[in-house]
Amino acid sequence: MNILVIIKQTFDTEEKVVIENGCVQEDGVEFIMNPYDEYAVEEAIKLRDEFGGEVTVMTVGPARTENALRTALAMGADKGVLLDGECLSGDEHTIAKILAEAVRKNHYDIIFGGNMSVDNGAGQVALRLAEELGIPHVSTVTKLTVAGTKVTAIRDVEGDSETVETSLPVLITAQQGLNEPRYPSLPGIMKAKKKPLERLSVDDLSVSKEDIQAKTVITDQYLPPKKEAGKVLSGDLQHQVKTLVQLLRQEAKVV
Repeated sequence: MNILVIIKQTFDTEEKVVIENGCVQEDGVEFIMNPYDEYAVEEAIKLRDEFGGEVTVMTVGPARTENALRTALAMGADKGVLLDGECLSGDEHTIAKILAEAVRKNHYDIIFGGNMSVDNGAGQVALRLAEELGIPHVSTVTKLTVAGTKVTAIRDVEGDSETVETSLPVLITAQQGLNEPRYPSLPGIMKAKKKPLERLSVDDLSVSKEDIQAKTVITDQYLPPKKEAGKVLSGDLQHQVKTLVQLLRQEAKVV
């Protein structure tokens, strides 16, 4: 079974986000593999161990994103592909277009991605990729069964679950609960240094600047305002209700 996992490098979830002049500052920031992508890598490795085959991990980003690929390789993936996006400026449409062109060079039975990235939470790239490739996709999957070419997936639907049946090839996005991602072991980390990692630039792909031009533009970025201390209402119930309505109307301006 030939399996691909698309991953993303994101801020460490413990990092403090700093924004200056509408741009997120990256100086001195610790980067990690997107946590949702860990579920995708784990599921890919489990399927490979069960059915045989190979797991490839792929990402788009600057040179530093190699660290995320090496983490996936240390977990047990077989090889990595880094699509150099050092000078790339785009959105989810751009990334999906670039990935699709790289993916078309090989045949994959299953493509995995994380449900979303923890930095912008768009959850678009993987599904856009499936549409570009013309294959079915199932998102927010919490349980996956593969039997021959038949795929049965249970997906999270806002507190409930839905069972979907489809066939290979298919793209799956992994939701928390699909599995318990393994930690890279010391032997795994050492082996990851020797595993093949291919580097491609956008120029190596048959895409034009017009094809990958962003469809959206970020006009500004800013942190949410600090929350002010709440107010505790006193007095009898009627007085509290009257005061609350006045506050909602005059200060919050929501009624």
